[in-house]
Amino acid sequence: MSLLRSWALSGVLSFASVVQGQVSRLPSPAPEPSGEPSLCETADGRVLLSWVEPVDGGHALRFAALDGDAWTEPRTIARGARWFVNWADFPQLVEASDGSLAAHWRAMRGEGTYDYDVLIARAAAGAAEFGTGFRPHEDGVAAEHGFVSMVPLDADRIGVAWLDGREMPAGGSMTLRYVECGPAGELTHPALLDPRVCECCQTSMAQTSEGLVLVYRDRSDDEVRDIGLVREVGGVWSKPQTVGGGRWKIPGCPVNGPSVAASGRQVAVAWFTASGGEARVQFARSSDAGATFGEPVTVDDAYPVGRVSLRMLDDGTVWICWIGADGKDGAVRLREFPPEGDPGDLIPVARVAPGRATGFPQLARSGDGFVVAWTDGGVRLARVAPHVKR
Repeated sequence: MSLLRSWALSGVLSFASVVQGQVSRLPSPAPEPSGEPSLCETADGRVLLSWVEPVDGGHALRFAALDGDAWTEPRTIARGARWFVNWADFPQLVEASDGSLAAHWRAMRGEGTYDYDVLIARAAAGAAEFGTGFRPHEDGVAAEHGFVSMVPLDADRIGVAWLDGREMPAGGSMTLRYVECGPAGELTHPALLDPRVCECCQTSMAQTSEGLVLVYRDRSDDEVRDIGLVREVGGVWSKPQTVGGGRWKIPGCPVNGPSVAASGRQVAVAWFTASGGEARVQFARSSDAGATFGEPVTVDDAYPVGRVSLRMLDDGTVWICWIGADGKDGAVRLREFPPEGDPGDLIPVARVAPGRATGFPQLARSGDGFVVAWTDGGVRLARVAPHVKR
């Protein structure tokens, strides 16, 4: 019996949704004032929701599975007294190819505001609990380590990339690093991927048929912070390249990272930029596993907030979720971009506050539709019904 199925039998939280066009609001298994939601798609087609909630003496990372029309009873991954909990640097849960699970979160190391480490815990397929957290980095420096991306590799290994500030206390730059993690915390294939990157924008990683593709916000010596990309092919990482261009020169981090998705050799990257003084969400496609990209396509240029999440279907159709502008409010939005032809209609998911409290909306496949998660005084969820072609 799988780990998720055994947990589903232990108790479920059923829900009734209110249909509003294509969008159905789902109640959340996370108690208020939980936040920092993340979504994970499993091999058997279900969706896992993880979140951080306050508990006596600290915080807990918990999750539940959407199994049909019910949430499994929430389970605790880890809890601690000195965690770094932040609207932009949130945990993630992934399923490895052998059915095991891996989750990451952040815990304070030093006394500085951003002196925190990444911790990862694993749960073997069928196991009832996660193991003790271990660090994917071994530098031992009290500095920022965060904005993690994880992807399943073959068997029980997980690829992990993160922003690493070990060189910053001595006057150096934020770096981008990578390692592979085994089930007992074994660390192999460590790599420094970029020696100077933007300090606090999310990373995003996907598996193509030729290897890994990792996107992030880069940082040049003259403060251009466009989207960088590195590829792993045959066990070798490429030099950084730029996706989309635009030369957005900004003297500080915009806290607005990119998102990448892949299917075979097809890759899509979405991002926010304000180059030229014009805020917009864009995306670009690649048909050669990320080696080259076509011209960027504008998703939203009506003063969007950004904070993108992207998924790709097997036929190359791209779905993008982001926060746009709705008067003085923000708006979680979703739109389909097929490989050819016109994009689909803009789907409004929810009106939200435009500030940091809304966090970063998350998007996951669920059957023929999608689940969207975001923060608005607590973890909020919606299901988007299957799209009907016009």
